[in-house]
Parts: sequence; structure tokens; C-alpha cells
Amino acid sequence: MSTARSRMAGKACLVTGAASGIGRATVEALVREGGAVVAMDWNEPRLINLKEELGNQGLKISIVSGDVSRVSDVKRAILTATEPAGRLDVLVANAGIIPLSGISESTPEEWEKVMAIDGKGMFLCCKYAIEEMRKSGGGAIVCTSSVSGVAGQRNQAVYGPAKFVASGLTKHLAVECAGEGIRVNAVAPGTIMTERVQELRDSPGGDDYIASMVSAHPIGRLGEPREVAAAIAFLASDEASFITGVVLPVDGGYLAQ
Repeated sequence: MSTARSRMAGKACLVTGAASGIGRATVEALVREGGAVVAMDWNEPRLINLKEELGNQGLKISIVSGDVSRVSDVKRAILTATEPAGRLDVLVANAGIIPLSGISESTPEEWEKVMAIDGKGMFLCCKYAIEEMRKSGGGAIVCTSSVSGVAGQRNQAVYGPAKFVASGLTKHLAVECAGEGIRVNAVAPGTIMTERVQELRDSPGGDDYIASMVSAHPIGRLGEPREVAAAIAFLASDEASFITGVVLPVDGGYLAQ
């Protein structure tokens, strides 16, 4: 069995939404385990910062600035990841935005924006990654869903349905691609202490919201990005070779209630 330090060795990896939060932690996890990682995000300054920080630790990644809702940007990122070894082994389709609003406050424009990134963007990344993986005989895809993509929640009128897209796409593609050596899984994080959640502390009622989220998780705290990244790295590795079509909760027991 491969070790944590080497299980991604030689694997060409693409991570979207890579500049912060779960995506950033995933980039770090995969590159530390030997992966040749391309990090994609729309926020180029944050990408550059990530590359420099890892470089100072002796770790090398490539970066691509782009929007996952644009076909040309997705194809460019996949080409960047594919070129060195002539194949794509791992896609982590993580890019997404997280508005918190009920149906009355949500707007049609907000719906379109979230579905473009969280929905269409994930579809495009999976579609073009699968095209490359078919050429080389297989690969692994891990999508970032959410507990909101498995169960209903308040104030998730837009974000929640978008994450149901992630969960549904995972299951359908897993069945469609299983015979081609392509595994498709997802993680369903609970509330994770990302930069987005930390920013809520500066919003009216933000501290109360975070406290309510802490109490909603039986484990008694919020998750850390590195904990989700560890689950993603496992699902992307050969250690999960008989696992496909799974939406894995990484949620401190939230969905077990």
C-alpha cells in the first residue's frame, strides 16, 4: 500500500477554486504527497501568493488564472495540467461561491451567478477532464459538494440547489465512467473555517451564526480546510480504487442526526 507521502507521486492533478479555503488546503496536501499540481482560480493575486508560499517551502506548483464557467478557461487549465506527462490523473472540482440567503432575499441574478460557477463550472471541469482521462485509460475526480447538497437547510435557497448539482453529477458520472477506469466521488463538508466563514465575524449577527453552526455539529466545533483536503486526497488516491459514486460527509456528524 502506498504511503501518505508518496500516494500522489507521478500523478498530474488539477485543483479548481485553489486560491483559498478547501481548494488551497487540497493543493498543499496533493503537492506534499508528490502530485504535479496545477492550481486554478479567478483570483490571480492569491494564486501567486500560494505559489510563492509553497515555493519558499521547496514545493512547486503551476497556476492558471481563470473562470470555471468559461469553456476556454477550463480547457486551458486542463491543457496546462495535461502537458507535462501527457495525461490528467486527478481533477478536484472545487470552485464555488457561497451566498447565504433565503428565497425571499435571493435574486434571479444571484441564482444565475451561482449556477454558472457551482453548477455549470463543475460540469465543464468534469466533462473536459473525462475527455482527457479517457485517452490515458482512467483517472479520479473529486467534486466538492456540501451537506447542503445532501439535506435541506435554511438560508440556502441558491447555494444548496447548486450543491445538489455536485452530488447528482458525481453519482451519474460515476456510473457512466466506471467501465473506463474513471472514478468520480465527492466530499460533502459541513461548516468549515474557511476565509469566507471567518469573514462572517465582521458581519451583523456573524458571531451568533457561527455559534449556531458550532452547536449544529455533534463533534462540537467547525471543521478545518485541511481535514476536508485529507478526505479529498484519499478519494483521489489509489487507496480508494474500489470507491466510486460516493458523496462522503466531512461534517463532524451533522448529517448523522
